[in-house]
Amino acid sequence: MTGKVIRIGGASGFWGDSSVGAPQLLAAGVDYLVFDYLAELTMSILAAARGKNPELGYATDFVTVTMKAILKDVVAKSIRVISNAGGVNPQACAQAIRALAAEQGVAVKVAVVLGDDVMPLGDALRGEEVRELQSGAPLPAKVVTANAYLGALPVKRALDAGAQIVITGRCVDSAVTLGALMHEFGWAVDDYVRLA
Repeated sequence: MTGKVIRIGGASGFWGDSSVGAPQLLAAGVDYLVFDYLAELTMSILAAARGKNPELGYATDFVTVTMKAILKDVVAKSIRVISNAGGVNPQACAQAIRALAAEQGVAVKVAVVLGDDVMPLGDALRGEEVRELQSGAPLPAKVVTANAYLGALPVKRALDAGAQIVITGRCVDSAVTLGALMHEFGWAVDDYVRLA
């Protein structure tokens, strides 16, 4: 170990969690703010929102409430933000953050992690007779969203590329924190003891 210390503040654990955590963590002093917004039910709610408006499908309050309140401080203090608030439309979430930054007169590098949307694979999966995990039922004819759980590596790569804010869609809950640790400490993908 190098003795290096990284402070990571978990600012939310679900969509609808209190918005007071992020400002409190900023005041306490952190290097990273991480936000977890997604659950399976949340994904279907966001997919329904995107179905009504293609500019939606992400946790809008992450941008309009939380980031609106803290973005200037995040930039001024060089704090990095990682969030899966992108839901089923991470590019729209990132664009909303960029628009907010322009409105507030701050420059910030925003990265988007893509690859979780497997809707284009629906026919191929049906052809391979992929079934629902618990019930064994075949995939339904109509699916509103289908997403794979991404890991921490794309988050690490976005941070390695210099992103100050990383927006993902569906990822494993630990990815928002583990990606920061992999980036900061140079942990390899096969360094299982540290990754665990």
